[in-house]
Amino acid sequence: MIEAMGQIFNADYLFTVLRVMSPILFASLACMMFYKGGVDAIGTEGMMLMSALAGVIGAHYTQSALWGVVSGMLFGAMIGMLYVYMTNKMRANDILAGIAVNTFASGITVFVLYLLAGEKGSSQNLPSPTVPNIEIPLLKEIPFIGKILSGHSLLTYLGLLVVVLTYIFLYKTPIGLRIRAVGKNPGAASSVGINVVKTRYLSAGIAGALAGLGGVFMSMSYISTFTRDMIAGRGFIGMAAEGMGRGTPLGVLLASLLFGAVDSLAIRL
Repeated sequence: MIEAMGQIFNADYLFTVLRVMSPILFASLACMMFYKGGVDAIGTEGMMLMSALAGVIGAHYTQSALWGVVSGMLFGAMIGMLYVYMTNKMRANDILAGIAVNTFASGITVFVLYLLAGEKGSSQNLPSPTVPNIEIPLLKEIPFIGKILSGHSLLTYLGLLVVVLTYIFLYKTPIGLRIRAVGKNPGAASSVGINVVKTRYLSAGIAGALAGLGGVFMSMSYISTFTRDMIAGRGFIGMAAEGMGRGTPLGVLLASLLFGAVDSLAIRL
């Protein structure tokens, strides 16, 4: 029994946990930013899916992984702000609008994929560069620890950095204070001169960009192509991780690690 546990819970397993956690972390950070601004996050799944395809398309036509990542982030931000337009200007129900985004994403990605690649299942006919893995020189030499922490995708390290940056942004800057005020009590925020709608656009734009990073990770790092419905519920898992983490960057990170650990365990068993 102990020997079997040792074969499962080793450095390779912990390396996999960080890899599997990454898209969930981006999704949960996106959900956190949505909720902080008082915007529902049900559409995160669809934003990730469309951004995953946008990243591959951008990388294919520019032959640059960087521009692929930027394309995914920009597309995610655009969809996030469109979601606010639907719910604030057009008075659409938040939940129904989120379901609409997810349903639309599932269909439009297949349609665009067929137009550009001639097939509905994957983007193999659109070869594109992927986000590189990074070997950290000194860290990789440390026994056991090096095997866990070195050699990950650049986006994995970026995700960990974003946790710190979102904390600073939300809790140490005036803009972050405005976003949290709008999410807590939009009426009170409006009474002190905060533009609620513009603040929600900003929050949703940032959240959409984070969701875009999660989608790009799936199509340009986790695997090297876009495949149909490849997000596979990670947007909804991100919502759960945001709730478990009580809407704080550190809590979201720990919850994402938990989901990553369980998912990785299922892979190894």
